Amino acid sequence: MNAPLNISMPAEASQAPKAYKLLIDGKHIDASDGRSIERASPGHGFVVSRYAQAGTVDVEAAVQAAHRAFETGPWPRMKASERAAVLLKAADLIESRLEEIARLDALESGKPIAQARGEIGGAVDIWRYAASLARTLHGESYANLGDAMLGVVLREPIGVVSLITPWNFPFLIISQKLPFALAAGCTAVVKPSEMTSASTFVLGDILLEAGLPAGVVNILAGFGADVGAPMVSHPLVEMVSFTGSTRVGKMTMAAASNSLKKVSMELGGKNGQIVFPDADLEAAADAAVFGGFFNAGECCNAGSRLIVHEAIADDFLAAVKTLAEKVRVGDPLDDRSKVGAMISVDHMEKVAGYVAAAKADGGNVFSGGAQLASNAGQYLDPTIIGNVTEDMAIAREEVFGPVLSVLTFETIDEALHIANNTPYGLSAGVWSAGIDTCMSVARGVRSGTVWVNTFMEGYPELPFGGYKQSGIGRELGKRAVEDYTEEKTIQFHRGQRTGWWVG
Repeated sequence: MNAPLNISMPAEASQAPKAYKLLIDGKHIDASDGRSIERASPGHGFVVSRYAQAGTVDVEAAVQAAHRAFETGPWPRMKASERAAVLLKAADLIESRLEEIARLDALESGKPIAQARGEIGGAVDIWRYAASLARTLHGESYANLGDAMLGVVLREPIGVVSLITPWNFPFLIISQKLPFALAAGCTAVVKPSEMTSASTFVLGDILLEAGLPAGVVNILAGFGADVGAPMVSHPLVEMVSFTGSTRVGKMTMAAASNSLKKVSMELGGKNGQIVFPDADLEAAADAAVFGGFFNAGECCNAGSRLIVHEAIADDFLAAVKTLAEKVRVGDPLDDRSKVGAMISVDHMEKVAGYVAAAKADGGNVFSGGAQLASNAGQYLDPTIIGNVTEDMAIAREEVFGPVLSVLTFETIDEALHIANNTPYGLSAGVWSAGIDTCMSVARGVRSGTVWVNTFMEGYPELPFGGYKQSGIGRELGKRAVEDYTEEKTIQFHRGQRTGWWVG
């Protein structure tokens, strides 16, 4: 049995929780009814943050502020170069406060601090990329419609957008949405998760310091029923961008349908890594552990299904198990930790329930599978389950925890069938030295991203999103700003009217 984890209490444990107010129309205000939310660090147990808890009255105020900023404010009317300058200033300020933001995310989400630093660094890159796209946004002209006609297609900002983000990557995911909306000239109301709101409030301060006009970005902490739902259904909101579970995504889409809003959603995943005998098996084994246990598996892109050729399955699984047992689970604020705390006790129990169900269905727990004893916080031992069949819940449903399911195959067609036999289609990986094999799998897998001989790398230049129930639309990539625009056609007629309708 593993020795109990000894979690050290950070300095914040002896201090009053940091307090955050709502950001509405450029002002920090208390919630209309005076309520607040306390967030305890899942890795340590003490209350680390307290947010003003928004309600429907606050949503109305925030949407109205965003609407005024869009209809009469300077932001949508600025030169693209001026908007880009604000985004670049924001990127510099994020970079200057990287350690502070990373620590907030580590404390509130339980993720390892080293990983959080990497995420904030990645976010800086995204903000700079969005700034570059602001200056490339353009329309079209058509001078091929005859001498009397010139056609022009404009791209205009869509209006007020509601941005709703999850708890697992608090700062990174808002950075995959907000800078592109701002680059297009939109205004926004932002709802971070009620469990990890602090870093988004810091972002609000950064944007004001960078020169963003009041009302362009408004930030509300709160729960889905009181804040998320009215943000989605409000008639002045023109677009919703949501990242979260497929279940809540369906509810979001239904609510948005009442006013026929544009909806962009990045949802769940049940992603497979397919390993062939001719692969670099040492690299593939490391990627299997990384894909399964990065961010404690609380990741839509997690490689939660390992699909291995039968000829190498036993040896490869042994290698993966050896590596998994070396993964350091521990204090999120320890630079050496690779896996931190689970986001909540309820979520940890849900993940443990999936493991128990897999065992009852005939799965073999090769490694892990239990909560780790600790003096503070909640931690789950990274888990590998073998003898998994396609019909098991552990093979089809998104567990969202450090649990790796192992399935085997004999042929490419069988591997593709297994990979595609889920309601999801977010990402996949293939490991082989053969270009034909890699191409066959990459073309055959129904997912938005396929990694070849690598796993879970991302770049702002490459679009991200899913097939099937993994989402609608794409984030990032060169068209990310266009997603927050509408197209307008203008036709100019030169000279006297021709083709009279009434003679």
